[in-house]
Amino acid sequence: MGILIIRKKDLAPVLISAAIIILVIVNTLIAREYLTPVSGQYRDDIPIYSVECEGKKCAITFDCAWGADDIPDILDTLDKYKAKATFFIVGIWAKKYPDMVKLIDERGHEVANHGYSHIHMGSIPENKILDEITLCNDILEEITGKKVTLFRPPYGEYSATTVKAAKKLNCISIQWDVDSLDWKENMSEQDIYKRVINRSANGSIILFHNDTKHTARVLPSILENLTANGFECVTVSEMLLKGDYKIRFDGRQIKE
Repeated sequence: MGILIIRKKDLAPVLISAAIIILVIVNTLIAREYLTPVSGQYRDDIPIYSVECEGKKCAITFDCAWGADDIPDILDTLDKYKAKATFFIVGIWAKKYPDMVKLIDERGHEVANHGYSHIHMGSIPENKILDEITLCNDILEEITGKKVTLFRPPYGEYSATTVKAAKKLNCISIQWDVDSLDWKENMSEQDIYKRVINRSANGSIILFHNDTKHTARVLPSILENLTANGFECVTVSEMLLKGDYKIRFDGRQIKE
């Protein structure tokens, strides 16, 4: 029987190859754990990303945290296509632009909570999360005279604590399954259009931002395509399932 002898100078490549193989195996196991559907797996500590709904519906959403000059144009486009949207509004933005908040509400769209100061909520304590949501709710409700029932954590960052804190304040946490990436400088109108059209499906929640370079300009072509393909664009609250429901491991709200 022969004896395998590995010289020191040959050892480094062997160790590197072994490390690469181990890394690939670990990444594969992680991907399987988090991405592969598991029958009967439901969560109550994650937001809703999409909805199992009847009919062909989607929810257009806008996060409002910076300027407001494009809000009238966005509202005119939504009116043109008979689309209703949900605007997740930062409390400080609402204080700065109360007339825009009022206009959004008066035009029949949904006003929702995006935190008071647009801070990262994934790692802050519960009392701070409660303060952020409560302050924003108070401002929005004072402007519109309507109860706020939806919350979206800034940057899409959350923990189980974030979701549970929102629930204590009777707010449902909402994320998205279609991200337009309209805030990125390197995204063109065509890039945004393709992302949204290619990814939208029944029950999708679509993320846009106002006060970006392209959003107000590309929105008409996106709505033209969605409506031509039979989608009804509704508010998030209108699309959500009422009564008993479950949130699947991937964030899809489904019937109980």
